[in-house]
Amino acid sequence: MTSPINRFFSVIPAGGIGSRLWPLSRASQPKFLHDLTGSGQTLLEDTWDRLRGLSSADRIMVVTGNVHETAVMQQLEDLDPKNLVLEKSPKDSTAAIALAAAILEKREPGVIIGSFAADHVIVETAAFHRVVREAVEVAATGKIVTIGIEPTEPSVGFGYIKMGEPIEGAPTAKSVLKFVEKPNIEKAKRYVESGNYLWNAGMFIAPAALLLEQLAKSEPELHAAILEIAEAWDGPQRNAVIEKIWGNLKKVAIDYSVAEPAAAAGLVACVPGNFTWHDVGDFAAIAELQSQGRSGNLAVLGDAKVLADHTSGILVSESNRLVALIGLQDIIVVDTPDALLVTTKEHAQRVKSLVDALKATGHSDLL
Repeated sequence: MTSPINRFFSVIPAGGIGSRLWPLSRASQPKFLHDLTGSGQTLLEDTWDRLRGLSSADRIMVVTGNVHETAVMQQLEDLDPKNLVLEKSPKDSTAAIALAAAILEKREPGVIIGSFAADHVIVETAAFHRVVREAVEVAATGKIVTIGIEPTEPSVGFGYIKMGEPIEGAPTAKSVLKFVEKPNIEKAKRYVESGNYLWNAGMFIAPAALLLEQLAKSEPELHAAILEIAEAWDGPQRNAVIEKIWGNLKKVAIDYSVAEPAAAAGLVACVPGNFTWHDVGDFAAIAELQSQGRSGNLAVLGDAKVLADHTSGILVSESNRLVALIGLQDIIVVDTPDALLVTTKEHAQRVKSLVDALKATGHSDLL
C-alpha cells in the first residue's frame, strides 16, 4: 500500500438536523436520509456511490448518531458494521472527524482520510474524483488539503478560502493563506472579483496523524479524550469509556480547531473543485437545483397532488392531500402530516430561526 490513494479511507460525517429544511428534516430523519434531488436515492446513498469510485466498500466509514443506526445500515447495505461510528450525542464536526481519524490511524498507521459530508450534491463525479485524487497526493506530502469550490456568485451563505502560491509538483493545488467567515455582500463581491478566493465546502483530506497532531496543539483536552475513546473503540471497554467521556467533549467545528490554526502554520493546501456543487442548505437551494436554471417553474418533490397556475418555486409534500397554488412567485411550500411551512425563497434562510422558536417554546415534539 505504497501509493497515496491506496492509503486513502473515505469518511462520511452524517450529522446535523438541517434546521433550515424543517419540517421535512427532523432530528429523527435529517436531510441526508431524504431524496432531495429527485434521483431516487437519498443524499447519503448518493454520497456513498460517489465515494465508491475512490474507495472500496470496506474503506468507507460513516459517523452518525445512535438514532440513525438502523436507517443508515438499511440504506447502505455494503457498509461494513465495523466502519459505522455511532455518536452518543451530537458534538459538532471536530469530534466526529477526529474520532474517525483516531480509530483509523490505530487500525492502519499512516492512513490518509478524506471527510465528505453526507448531504452535499455533486453531479460531475469524474471531475470530483480527479480533484480528490490530486488532494490525496498533496496530503501525502504532509499537508491538510481542502477542496475549494469556484464561486458562481458573491454568496454570503458560504465561508471563503484565500488562496496563496501554487504547490510545487501539483497540477492545480495552491497554499491556503487563511479561511474567512461568511462575509457581507460587499466583501463577497470583492472576494469573487479578485479571483483569489474559493467557497469553503468543508471537505478535508489529510494524513490522520497530521490532523490529530494539529488538534493536539489547539484543543489538547479534546484530543486526549478522542484518543482515549479510539483506544477502546475496537475492544470490550468501548461503551464504558464512551459513557465516561462523551458528555464532556467540547463542541467545536473542525474549521476552528484544525483548519484555521493549520493554515496559519502554513500546513494547508487547497485544490480547486471544477465541478458543480450544492450544499442544499435551505429550500431555496433545493428549488434552484430542481429548476436547473429555468425560471418560472414550480418544482415538486414527493407524490403531491398539485394544481398550479402562474406559480413558481418549490412544493415538497409528504401528504396525500391536494395542494392548489395560484399566482405565487418563488413560493416554498412544505407539507408534512403534522406541520405546514409556507415561505418564499427570499426568506428561506429564516426557517432556522423558526426552529429556534419552536425549541424555546417547548415544541420539541415537532423537531
